[in-house]
Amino acid sequence: MRRFHPLITGTLLLTAVGFFCRILGFFYRIFLSRTIGAEGLGLYQMIFPIHGIAFALCAGPIQTSLSRLTAASPEKGRAFLRVSLALSLSIALPLTSLIYTFADFLAARVLLAPECAPLLPALALSIPFCAIHACCCGYYYGLKKTAVPAFSQVVEQCIRIFSVLLIVHVCRTNRIPITVLLAVWGLLIGEAASAVFCLLVYGCSKPAATLPNANTPITPLLLPLLTMALPLMANRLTLSFLQSLEAIFVPNQLLLSGLSRVESVSIYGVLTGMALPFILFPSAITNSLAVVLLPAVSEAQAQNQPDKIERTISMALRYSLYMGILCVGLFTRFGPALGETFYHNADAGRFIQILSWLCPFLYLSTTMGSILNGLGKTGTVFIHHTVSMLLTLSLVLFAIPRWGIFAYLAALLISELVLAFLHIHALAREVPIRLPVSQGIVKPAFCLLVSIGVLEVISNASYLPHLFPPVLIQSGILCLLYIGGLLLLHTGTVKQ
Repeated sequence: MRRFHPLITGTLLLTAVGFFCRILGFFYRIFLSRTIGAEGLGLYQMIFPIHGIAFALCAGPIQTSLSRLTAASPEKGRAFLRVSLALSLSIALPLTSLIYTFADFLAARVLLAPECAPLLPALALSIPFCAIHACCCGYYYGLKKTAVPAFSQVVEQCIRIFSVLLIVHVCRTNRIPITVLLAVWGLLIGEAASAVFCLLVYGCSKPAATLPNANTPITPLLLPLLTMALPLMANRLTLSFLQSLEAIFVPNQLLLSGLSRVESVSIYGVLTGMALPFILFPSAITNSLAVVLLPAVSEAQAQNQPDKIERTISMALRYSLYMGILCVGLFTRFGPALGETFYHNADAGRFIQILSWLCPFLYLSTTMGSILNGLGKTGTVFIHHTVSMLLTLSLVLFAIPRWGIFAYLAALLISELVLAFLHIHALAREVPIRLPVSQGIVKPAFCLLVSIGVLEVISNASYLPHLFPPVLIQSGILCLLYIGGLLLLHTGTVKQ
């Protein structure tokens, strides 16, 4: 029986699980929006700068380093994991204590939102579990065993939703007020569940001690981990800091545009908690591909296989453009209907429609950035992200007071375009690549236009008034028509 390439099987598995989790997440977001409202969603999104900085310090860089080291030396993977867990937790636990203790100060002086103070202690408790989960995922990604990280996502999402529903039921039964703290407790319980799941799988996979043997030297394991992780940590910390400034300044700059405090937090919640999840939903495919690409490219580079790297880049470019162009048509055509159907919010639909043009550049930058990281160009990726975020931050500070939230939408579009261009330019300097203009842009754009035309004919046919499909069915039909067109054109090209 034919065995598929680990890159394909890993991507497909992560994509399938990613879509499942995104679907669950959609229903969860809809439930949250109707339970805590747009203002509650805004407050919930405003605490993530603290989470992002903590993750950059104790988890993210260690996960990436562990993945690359395990991919290069699978026989040392378990030892690297144990050292990574010890290092990650030694940073995470003090961070938890600091955030828990200084919650009021951080909310008022850092986030510029005193209303967030009650949310930070619960957020702090989730950080050690995030660290454990990240380390375990990095280990299994390095081994190309994507099943464990994939199913840990399912566990996290299912437990989070179940726990929140249970808390809401108890609160309503006992007439206890429901606040935005509900969402933070859901985050904490979900992260704890996924961490426990990963540790159980690791512990059951092979009987072994949870700590290195006394005879095992720690320094040869710790030094390469720190050598790789510290530059990544500095990079991610800087990027997280810039992202935090963006998240902090957007609601406050909206005040200068003439909105009230409640209006600015609410519209920020609509954008980040309602509209952006739709834009990011298809990225389950490109994110899965990016995760699998990093160790695959690292392995190809270690084995001196430039042809394999070129094929990987070509494939990633083509499929990122396929996804991006489809999403432009999908969200441009159905954005308003999606916002009204799921959230009963016209602003959400309008934001989805505008942000649809973000998709091609977002998906390209994700996959190309992962390939650059796999080639060891972490410094280059860092510089590119810094330039992109500084551009966004500049527009947030100077344009939002004049043009309101639409200035922020424009900032997101411009910065992502710049980021994608910089990544592709850097890759072209490392590996000879060709932009697939015909295969990646012209053909999918043609398929999209034809698919939209066919859908309009079907939907507006006067003799089929009883078959008018709802927005999700129409979206599904458009996707099928688009994929079918791409397959036909691809088959024709192969035959020629």
